[in-house]
Parts: sequence; structure tokens; C-alpha cells
Amino acid sequence: MALALSALAATLADDGRARRFLNLTGIGTDELRRRAGDPDLLVALIGFLEAHEPDLLAVADDLQVKPEQVVAARRALEA
Repeated sequence: MALALSALAATLADDGRARRFLNLTGIGTDELRRRAGDPDLLVALIGFLEAHEPDLLAVADDLQVKPEQVVAARRALEA
């Protein structure tokens, strides 16, 4: 879960990526704060990143991990 939370933080640190995620999900900032540790939200976030490879690569680079590790974090949360 730690890697997924870090991916959330990295996503929100980029204005454009954060805006796209919030617009796509329809989630507001207050709800996002409440649900930050919710596995369903984190799975959705990583799915969002996977759907746009440049975002996945940028977040993985920000976190200094391989993109495959971010995807594996989603799989672990889904298990």
C-alpha cells in the first residue's frame, strides 16, 4: 500500500495529472483526503496511470521505481 500512496502523492504533485485524475473520477478534494488510504481509490489511481503510459512512466520515475512495480502494487491491492 505504501507504493500506491506514494503514487497518489506523485500524481497530485503534478497539476495537470492531478486535474485529469480528479476530473475523470469526479472525486472532490475533500473526498480524496478522506479516502486517500482506501484500496479501491488506490486501485483506481493506478488504473488511471496505466491507461496513460506517459503518466505511469513519470510517476514511476518520480518514485524511482520501475513502472512494473507500480502495476504490481495495484495487483496486490486487488488481491
